[in-house]
Amino acid sequence: MTLKYKCLILDHDDTAVKSTPDIHYPSFVEALKNLRPNDEPITLEEFVRSCFNPGFSSLCKDIIKFTNAEQQHQQEVWKKYTESTVPDFYEMFTETIQEFKRQGGIVTVVSHSERNRIERDYSIHCGFLPDAVFGWELPEHQRKPHPYPIKEILKRFNLQETEALMVDDLKPGMEMARSCDVDFAAAGWSHNIPEIKELMKLESKYYFETVEQFNQFVLGK
Repeated sequence: MTLKYKCLILDHDDTAVKSTPDIHYPSFVEALKNLRPNDEPITLEEFVRSCFNPGFSSLCKDIIKFTNAEQQHQQEVWKKYTESTVPDFYEMFTETIQEFKRQGGIVTVVSHSERNRIERDYSIHCGFLPDAVFGWELPEHQRKPHPYPIKEILKRFNLQETEALMVDDLKPGMEMARSCDVDFAAAGWSHNIPEIKELMKLESKYYFETVEQFNQFVLGK
């Protein structure tokens, strides 16, 4: 049986691992409390909505208007959380990518998490490291949603655009895939916010409500 795609380009947070409720959101709340003690606290739903559109970087720079020093503090609080907590992978996700790799597929990750955290999570839960990782440690112009990570993956593994599938739960991943003419699948299993679900269903080539649907599609069952 041949795989539908030679390469998966996977987001990490809330696509592969359950990390926003346990890591990213509480760390952001703590940083905000330190930096803007008089501001109304942000709810989890508001945080997820803002990460969806306009994206996390814009939330920090354009909406909350963090200074460079404040941004630095937010990153330090976030790193404290990511160092101390190893998130769980979604049920069946690990088995899906293990089988994809076993069948000769290339597994890559493009994320706003840091490379060493992504590699730690894969090593602990999947027993292998991704074939390539493009994370937050890159300069901003090389991070998602900029096309650099996908273009680099295609070049590095000698792939046509049609041979890769990007899987992400949020809009920046979708925009990046679109700018590179790569098929995009929405990870619908991590959101219950109606407008995010609707927009992703509308704009994505594929929309998977569950990891099981993704598994059956990507492994051609």
